[in-house]
Amino acid sequence: MSYAFQPDEDWQPVVVAAYRSPIGRAFGSLATVAAEDLLAPIIHRILSETGIAPESIDDVLVGNAAGCGGNIARLAALAAGLPMTVPGVAIDRQCGSGLEAIIMAARLIQAKAGACFLAGGVESVSTAPWRVERPKANGMPPRFYGRARFSPDTIGDPEMGVAAENVARQFGISRQRQDEFALRSHRLAVAAAEAGIFRPEIVDISTGHGLIERDECPRAATSFQALANLRPVFLADGSVTAGNACPLNDGACLVLVMSGGMARSMGIEKGLAFIDSAAAGVDPNLLGIGPVASTRKLLQRQPGLSLVDIDAIEFNEAFAAQVLASLDQLAIPADAINKDGGAIALGHPFGASGAILVTRLYSQLIRDIGGWAPGATGLAMIGIGGGIGLTAMFEAAQLS
Repeated sequence: MSYAFQPDEDWQPVVVAAYRSPIGRAFGSLATVAAEDLLAPIIHRILSETGIAPESIDDVLVGNAAGCGGNIARLAALAAGLPMTVPGVAIDRQCGSGLEAIIMAARLIQAKAGACFLAGGVESVSTAPWRVERPKANGMPPRFYGRARFSPDTIGDPEMGVAAENVARQFGISRQRQDEFALRSHRLAVAAAEAGIFRPEIVDISTGHGLIERDECPRAATSFQALANLRPVFLADGSVTAGNACPLNDGACLVLVMSGGMARSMGIEKGLAFIDSAAAGVDPNLLGIGPVASTRKLLQRQPGLSLVDIDAIEFNEAFAAQVLASLDQLAIPADAINKDGGAIALGHPFGASGAILVTRLYSQLIRDIGGWAPGATGLAMIGIGGGIGLTAMFEAAQLS
């Protein structure tokens, strides 16, 4: 079944370029690089690859979760030397911000509100400012805090790791399954890196210590026994460890989304067509299963579509527990997702992670790494703080 180019081919949103930075461990290889300087080289690469005139970009949409506020999209656009006539907008759907930016760009094209957008996300945990709560009374000391509130206390607003423990207990996800899944992620990511699979999607980042060309976090030496020996991090009697959860990371990712008509006019022959997306809410205490609700909602909007019809699935691996629980609820085998590993191994730069999922789909379905496959479909799925799921569907499309 083909979903692309319906009903108006000229205004079908298509991803025609997708790049990311290497993903660094927080306070690691990219620690000295500001968020805008993670994005600027990617903008340069997209412009040079496509030959698109910078002034033809209608807007720059950038997701960010832990940064200093303001408008990182505009800052990055100017830092990259885009014309001052090109605006920018920052988007915050926390971990889903980068994917939301791409979805918004696609929806703007569908609404005929523009034909060409840079969209994605960025996170620099290393350079993000400290967050300080204003004292409630004069003379009281300020309070440092790690994140904004996602849910009122009357409902519950657990830390991410505690929420993952809640999911593990609610859905019966054992420690062994979590560690096995984490080991799979590292092994696949290491194998993909050694095979050069990530190389075409990575834009090197220059730092004061040299050029960063590879993801920092995948561990070739890890083993099931090493993972099993780790102690729980969030609850003394829990099952979530530093080994079966994602690390803290720095990284950026952008894609170029344009209308089918514009892409064909430029002689672009293939792209990743945006088909549909859905967001849905769940109990914030079980926030990791958000993708279950959003994926079911998307399936309801695509009559005749079944998950068994999807050729590639990229699911953000914040915690093994929430991934496995979501997959169980959707009846998706664990080996059907993240064929080159996921965020447990590669890392989870919050604002960028959703866009990285799309870039991974682009590499699998459009780049010649595994063979060009017109009509192949892909899903990007991510769970978000506060109890939200976000799922987007794409199709490899022949444009001319």
